[in-house]
Amino acid sequence: MLRIAVPNKGTLSETAVDMLREAGYAVRRDPKELIVPDPRNDVEFFYLRPRDIATYVGSGALDVGVTGRDLLLDSHSTAVEIDAFDFGVSTFRFAGPVGEFSKLADLAGTRVATSYSGLVEDFLEAQGVRATVVHLDGAVESAVRLGVADAVADVVETGSTLRKQGLEIFGPVILESTAVLIASRDDVEGLETFRHRLQGVMVARRFVLMDYDLPADLIEQASRITPGFESPTVSPLRDSGWVAVRVMVPRDDTNDVMDSLYALGARAILVSSIHAARI
Repeated sequence: MLRIAVPNKGTLSETAVDMLREAGYAVRRDPKELIVPDPRNDVEFFYLRPRDIATYVGSGALDVGVTGRDLLLDSHSTAVEIDAFDFGVSTFRFAGPVGEFSKLADLAGTRVATSYSGLVEDFLEAQGVRATVVHLDGAVESAVRLGVADAVADVVETGSTLRKQGLEIFGPVILESTAVLIASRDDVEGLETFRHRLQGVMVARRFVLMDYDLPADLIEQASRITPGFESPTVSPLRDSGWVAVRVMVPRDDTNDVMDSLYALGARAILVSSIHAARI
C-alpha cells in the first residue's frame, strides 16, 4: 500500500482532505482517527502534525505527504517536492521596530525570533548575514516587545498584526510558500496514480466545460477566444452552416469568454462543471 501523510489540523488539513475526497479516496470521519486504510485504492492515510510530515516522509517511514513548502525546507528533510498546489499560500518576511531596520544587512549581530529557525538560518547564511536565530513555537510578533529578540521573521498577510506590535516589514522576501506534494523519492510505486488524481482535482476546480453553437465560418476567430488545451472539439450540426464547439475554459474567465463569444455570433452558450479530469 502507498503510505500517505495528511495534515491533521489547520487550513492545510481542510483543503487537503477535500482534495482527497474529490479524488475518490477514503477520508476520516472522526477527527480523532490517526490512520485511515483505503484498500480499494491500495493506499493508507496517516494524519500527522503538518510540521512532522516532511520528517516522516524524508526518513522513508511514509512514502508521500502533503505539507507546506516552508515546513519542508525548515525541516531539512531529504523528502523531494513533487508538485505544488494552489492553497496554503503564504509569504515570509522580516520585521522590526519602526525605523530601526531598512535592509537585510542591518540584522548583522542581532537576535531574530521565528518559528521557522531552519528556514531563516539557511536564508541568512546564504545572504552572508550573521545573526542569532531564536526559535519560538508561536506568538513571534511579541518577541521584540518582550525583549526576546531585536527582529522577527514570520508569515505576513496584510501586516496588520505586526503593525499592532509596533513592527514594520523590511528586507527581501524570505520565501513564497504553498502546499506541496512530497515523496521519499520520485519513483515510489503508486505515486504517479496518486499525483494524477490530485492534478485532476486541481484541473476540475480551475476549469469549466463550455459548449456553444457557432457559424462555421467563425471557427478560427472563436478558437482565438477559446483555444482549449490542444484545440476545441468541433462537431457539425444539421444546419451545414453551423457547428457545435466544446472546450475547456478557465473558471475565472467564464463570463468574459461568454460575452466575447456572443458578440462574435455564438449562440446557445452553456457552461458545465468538471468533476474529474486527466490532462
